[in-house]
Amino acid sequence: MIEARFGHVNLVARDWRALAAFYIRVFGCSLVPPERDYQGPELSAGTGVPEAALRGVHLRLPGLGSEGPTLEIYEYAQELDRPPSAANRHGFGHLAFAVPDVEAARSIVLGEGGEPVGDVVTLQTSDGRHVTWAYVTDPEGNILELQSWAPA
Repeated sequence: MIEARFGHVNLVARDWRALAAFYIRVFGCSLVPPERDYQGPELSAGTGVPEAALRGVHLRLPGLGSEGPTLEIYEYAQELDRPPSAANRHGFGHLAFAVPDVEAARSIVLGEGGEPVGDVVTLQTSDGRHVTWAYVTDPEGNILELQSWAPA
C-alpha cells in the first residue's frame, strides 16, 4: 500500500475566476495563494496536452482546517467541450458538501447560477440513520451533492 494523504480535487473551468468566486461565496472556501499560471514543455509533458497553458487557483475546502485538502480550479488555454452533466456517467461523479439545511443550500446554489439535477430526498441508511440530499450543479455544470445527516 502507498502511504498517502488526500491533497486536492481539480475542476477544469471555462472561467476559473467566476467559478472560484462561486465556491468562495456559496460554500465558504478560502483562497490559497498564489494564483497559478503555468505553461511550457514540462506542463505539456505532464498533462499530455500539446502546448498546454493554464491559469487558476487553489481554494481551501471548508471545515477541515488550514492544512485540509483544496479544490483546484484551472482554466486551460486549450479547452475541449464536454457532454452534459449526468449523475451516472463513468468517472468523476460529484463533490459533496455537508450542510445543515439541504433545501436552503439548494436554493442558494440555484440562485447563484447552479441548476437542479434531481429533487431533495431523504433516505434511511442500512445503519438506521437518515440522510437528506440533493444533486445540483455549479454554474459550469459540475455536479454537487448537498447532504445533511440525522442520527438513527
